[in-house]
Amino acid sequence: MIFKPRKHKAQQDPQKGVRKLKPLILKPLTLHYSAANKQTIMVQWWRSTASHLRTVASHRHNSSSLSPFRCAPFHTIQAIPRECSGSRIAARDRMQGRIPAVVFFQNLLEKDPSARSASKKHLLTVEKKQIKAILDSVDVPFFCSTRFPLQIRAGSGSSHLLQSGTVLPIKIHRDEESGKILNLVFVWAEDGMELKVDVPVIFKGEDVCPGIKKGGILNRIRPSLKYLCPSEHIPSKIEVDVCKLDIEDRIFMRDIEIHPSLKLLSKNENMPICKIVATSLGNRDLLGSGSLRISSYSSRLGHGFLSTFQSAN
Repeated sequence: MIFKPRKHKAQQDPQKGVRKLKPLILKPLTLHYSAANKQTIMVQWWRSTASHLRTVASHRHNSSSLSPFRCAPFHTIQAIPRECSGSRIAARDRMQGRIPAVVFFQNLLEKDPSARSASKKHLLTVEKKQIKAILDSVDVPFFCSTRFPLQIRAGSGSSHLLQSGTVLPIKIHRDEESGKILNLVFVWAEDGMELKVDVPVIFKGEDVCPGIKKGGILNRIRPSLKYLCPSEHIPSKIEVDVCKLDIEDRIFMRDIEIHPSLKLLSKNENMPICKIVATSLGNRDLLGSGSLRISSYSSRLGHGFLSTFQSAN
């Protein structure tokens, strides 16, 4: 809002014969911006407030050279910056078909302040339809272990590219009742970075597993494993073959074959991932032996009671 002062107008005072001035009145002047001007202002704001942030489309990283086997180039997430945060602003964005999001360096999550990056978070919004299309084409468990190209533009449908790079989703916040996506969390995942990733575990071979054919069930103890991964070697999933497991057999963390550059972030590699547990057959044997012990105990109790009754008489 810009205030434009009005010119002073002199007025004659009939009693004193002198001229006096009217009080100064500030009249607001409203400026109307076109869509192009809004995008230009957004570009200027982004450069002025986020100049200290890392430009991911740097000289040593080019998103066009990313391998299709290491990220999902067919899904380039389009985002626009948001200047403010808050529940009301987020609710307004959702009403407009957009999802609030944030992207930052993963070392901002470190407890040690010296290990954190000097850069701050990027507040963004992404289109709800695009995120839904990505989740429909990429299985939901693998969404947070798959890298995606990201483009930050000055506005929805704008050709002004503010920043670009590769990101990894690490969190989807959903409404507990409706299941709708409330917001998304991303971290930068350029080649050469090391990231802590929860990789989902997928079990295969259950249809030919001897222990399952004997009536056992597969107890999935660990649905995911956390690794320290180079960003270019992040696995979307870890497959565990259970086709040779019998009753009470287990597979441990140390048994998983992974890329040599991955490091398991677990204090105990001897923890089991899965186990074949006996079900109906074992329960019937246990129930039968238990019934036999109860019957034997009852007969001994009855015999002792009868002996006591006879001695009393």
